[in-house]
Amino acid sequence: MVTLASSVIGRSVRTASAALLEAGSQTKVASLQGTEALFFHRLDAAEHTRRQEVAAQRLDRMAALETLLTLPVGIPLPLASLDAGQRRSVRALPAGAADRDRTTVTRHAVRPVRVDLAVVRAAGWRQGLRDAGRFAPFCRRAMLLTRRPAHLEDLLAEADFYGIGVFLASEHSVEMMLEPGEYRPQRHTAAAWCFVEELYQLLR
Repeated sequence: MVTLASSVIGRSVRTASAALLEAGSQTKVASLQGTEALFFHRLDAAEHTRRQEVAAQRLDRMAALETLLTLPVGIPLPLASLDAGQRRSVRALPAGAADRDRTTVTRHAVRPVRVDLAVVRAAGWRQGLRDAGRFAPFCRRAMLLTRRPAHLEDLLAEADFYGIGVFLASEHSVEMMLEPGEYRPQRHTAAAWCFVEELYQLLR
């Protein structure tokens, strides 16, 4: 049976998609966005070490992430330049996300993980489009089919329209039938940051 947790499947998908992955990518099977997927990811070692050294609290509340996105990284910002609501938000940040004194706040937290690719296992074509599509705001995504569907060329054209890659598993290997589209976020969002924070908690 083809399962995402299989080390053989993980290695086979990595081999089939080697040209798409950054050096040092690791794998993790996890359930995020209500969907189990095989994630190829890279840990930001410097940020991970920083958080450990300062005993940083979890950083997965949307309000905190939205506040951090308004602050420059590593540059002291005068508190006087913020309105009352922003100052309250800064005071509510989890420990380790930023340093604050009487006059300034300095953001330190950045994303601790980069996700290169999410691969969902799909027994059927529609399921694969639906489940892989849930990761569209966050990373490249693809489906892993367990059997070759009829009218494959038409289905590949549809997947290509949505930017979803297609892998086909056989008994001993995985073939990439369609390369996933590039991930080009229009802007940095708290939701995308929250996604990687949730994955980060599962890696620790």
